[in-house]
Amino acid sequence: MTDGTATNQAPFLIADIGGTNARFALVGENGAPYAEQVLRCADYPTLTDAARFYLLEQKLPVPPKVAAFAVASPILGDLIRMTNLAWEFSIQGVQRDLGLTHLDVINDFTAVALAIPELGEEDKVQVGDGAPVAGHPIAVLGPGSGLGVSALVPGDNGHWTALATEGGHVTMPAITDRESAVLAQLRKQYEHVSAERVVCGPGLVNLYETLAFLEGVEPKKLTAAEISDRAVAGRDQVCVEALDMFCAMLGSIAGNLTLSVGARGGVYIAGGIIPRFLGWFSHSRFRKRFVEKGRMRAFLGPVPTYVVTHPYPAFLGLAAKVRRAAAHGA
Repeated sequence: MTDGTATNQAPFLIADIGGTNARFALVGENGAPYAEQVLRCADYPTLTDAARFYLLEQKLPVPPKVAAFAVASPILGDLIRMTNLAWEFSIQGVQRDLGLTHLDVINDFTAVALAIPELGEEDKVQVGDGAPVAGHPIAVLGPGSGLGVSALVPGDNGHWTALATEGGHVTMPAITDRESAVLAQLRKQYEHVSAERVVCGPGLVNLYETLAFLEGVEPKKLTAAEISDRAVAGRDQVCVEALDMFCAMLGSIAGNLTLSVGARGGVYIAGGIIPRFLGWFSHSRFRKRFVEKGRMRAFLGPVPTYVVTHPYPAFLGLAAKVRRAAAHGA
């Protein structure tokens, strides 16, 4: 990303609001995000307070008038209640309080999906074989604190439409007897065992603790990062099995999504988890499980799968959105 490019022309304001952090940036005349800053959500009573603090820090000669925010929450109307955060706000109210003429608020993973066409070759790593087919949908999913799922549908003039979905909450299927045993145990804890219950950071912890129980081993109090680190180092066999199952299950969900949307344009794995153990992931059962769909193996085999390595993909998607809004006179 570029460094500051402040001018007398008002920049655009973008923000990626998660359950823990609020990430803010500006978009200048060259269309690239800059002046990135991460604020702890818990330090601010409201989204407006956090945004005002960020803008004061920038000391802009002309304040932004157009903004786009990505939030970790479904967007069902003007009132937004954050899923894993005590913030609640009105879109129109925030727009008024910040003096904006235009404010888009979209789901955080929709923003990640919009970033895919903006990625350079250096922002992604291909896992396995395959090549994208132009003019076909692209599947996007990403394990982080939850499991984000979206898809890009091609339209006229090279524009893409990102689907806002809650696909992370589809029912998790079991492919092996071992997975069946794990899911059966988790069903005693959860009314519904969705993909997100096992394919995200807390999901990796669920897998580890359930596998330890099945092995008759007392699980340690480990974070998802600690589990993956132990697995990659080969220091704990339960961690190894948990991470292996995590990658395989992600492959199953990615293959299901690809078939559902006809994603011959490729599959992109975003989120902050996979880049932590990219080498392991590249040799895991992810790709094998991705293509193992019986008669549909011939369809899935040529579909490429990528891991997004860009540190702030949501910013790229939000920048593209505000550029389009400005072009249409927002």
